[in-house]
Amino acid sequence: MSIALQTEIQQQRPFRSLEEEAALNLYRTAQLLADRDEARLREYGLTPTQYNILRILRGAGDGGLRRIETRERLLTRMPDVTRLLDRMEDMGLVTRVRSTTDRRCVPTALTGKGRALVDSLDEPVAAMQHAQFGHLTPGQLHSLIEILSLIQVRLPRE
Repeated sequence: MSIALQTEIQQQRPFRSLEEEAALNLYRTAQLLADRDEARLREYGLTPTQYNILRILRGAGDGGLRRIETRERLLTRMPDVTRLLDRMEDMGLVTRVRSTTDRRCVPTALTGKGRALVDSLDEPVAAMQHAQFGHLTPGQLHSLIEILSLIQVRLPRE
């Protein structure tokens, strides 16, 4: 039993099962990581989802991606990607240009400002991830990745 989690959430009784304890530990850890990521990115005027989109579009190259392709690659569910991209376009981070050959195709790509911002975040984000996970050995990190992958594979996709 995880005495640390039980104490932190001030739970008096033991967990009902190892599965419950594991799930609560995972949820709590994910929330702590998300809170720190959000605070760090806020310093740059971004949300974690906006940062994720900048990374996705950087990886897509100069041609950019259609909205649906961007949405499918997001780490977290985002029901209204169009409005998010509108805000990012207003911030000068992305641009959308209607295709001349297929007017239904409106790819989104990084602007110079968006590229510079996402590039400038590489080192701070790497330092943050090192602070969060650097105390683990490579073997522990591989085990963590494998365990999380095993959990994800069993989850139904919507």
